[in-house]
Amino acid sequence: MEFIHQPYYPGETIAAIATPPGEGGVAIIRISGDEALSVASRVFSGPVTTYRTHTAHFGQIRNAKGEHVDDVLLLVMLGKRSYTGESTVEIHCHGGSLITRRVLEVVLEAGARAALPGEFTFKAFMNGKLDLAQAEAVQELICAKNERALEAAESQLKGSLSQKIEGFQQSLTQTAAILEAWVDFPEEGLEFATMDEICQDIDAICQEMQKLADTFHNGKILHDGLSLCLVGCPNVGKSSLMNALLDKDRAIVSPIPGTTRDVLEDHMRLNGLHLKLSDTAGIREAHESIEQEGIRRSKQAMQQSDLILLVLDAHKGLDEEDQLLLEQVPKDKTIVIWNKIDLPHPALPALNVPHLIHLSAKQKKGLDELHKAIDAVIWQNGPPSKEEILITNIRHKEALIESIAAAHRVKDGLHLGVSPEFLTMDMRYCLSEMGKIIGTNITEDILSAIFSKFCIGK
Repeated sequence: MEFIHQPYYPGETIAAIATPPGEGGVAIIRISGDEALSVASRVFSGPVTTYRTHTAHFGQIRNAKGEHVDDVLLLVMLGKRSYTGESTVEIHCHGGSLITRRVLEVVLEAGARAALPGEFTFKAFMNGKLDLAQAEAVQELICAKNERALEAAESQLKGSLSQKIEGFQQSLTQTAAILEAWVDFPEEGLEFATMDEICQDIDAICQEMQKLADTFHNGKILHDGLSLCLVGCPNVGKSSLMNALLDKDRAIVSPIPGTTRDVLEDHMRLNGLHLKLSDTAGIREAHESIEQEGIRRSKQAMQQSDLILLVLDAHKGLDEEDQLLLEQVPKDKTIVIWNKIDLPHPALPALNVPHLIHLSAKQKKGLDELHKAIDAVIWQNGPPSKEEILITNIRHKEALIESIAAAHRVKDGLHLGVSPEFLTMDMRYCLSEMGKIIGTNITEDILSAIFSKFCIGK
């Protein structure tokens, strides 16, 4: 994000629309910086600079010519008592796109600079109102797709993850201090702890760090949701199953084989999770070019999906093409479905698969069992508890893994008699990686990547 690589000027006054684009009852223009009150006083009909913090005032916005623009409600938040940690003014105007843009233009003409994506939250981070993990939680809070993801983001925003990381840092800093003392005073014979005690401490901390890193699997599911792919040979009832799962006629259902030629996608909620469901072209030997392309896309979708629903036709039984598909799909993320059990069918063969469901998509029988099977595959060790601290960001996981590896190098070095000078370098690296999570040791490139994902006005 450009503004991070430009010189940062504390207190620079910025402004942006803080509400989503479109029509609504109210829109908010946010102004923040040392000159926020002065800028607001140039466009508002009342004496803004005299207002007490956290008070609301009704008045009019006027342009430089004194012409009336809109009737608004103006809120004042002074200094550290604002979201950004700098004086902030919010103008609540009527919510049409045109009127909102006109109010913002008047504010910019009065001396504010147009804010860049995430710049208000960047100010909050720079002014110590939020650490980096909390700042990232703001964006995750906005983008949460389900209640559990919302709860995880709220927990991170309140500082649960930051407190956990700070606890790791404190414990590791004590070990680092001992190693530094051995380097600085090698002849003093200082013995703050034995080598075995230090190694035990490192092991204990690494185990806790690994437990936190392992929550990324569940955290990613809650934050991003999952992709489900319906695959099978032509005419086994994939489109009917998609319609049944979505509870609407989304896909064309026809007895003619090869009706679905492309990947058809829609979204659904299941047990509080956000799922992307894809219906694919029937996989078979095909000679027609369009159908061949559809089959290629089906196989690609199958490889990229988090969970595969392999549909078989119970009425027809198992043939060679079905058997080939059974051999191709990864068993650990596949639920095999015998569909059309409402129709007369031969004795079905035993299949060596971990998850097998019998249902009728047409009559919507057996869907509850399918829902349970999907849950079982997703949460192999059970769903996370509401109290569990989860990491949902790959950046956090990578930093934890790097820290754990560095701490293990310290422990191994102690056993091998490596000089303390080298061990202190690994320990500093361990603490440095940990600091990247909460922003105590962060580069401008990382800040750019994080805040560029924010919307303008946040």
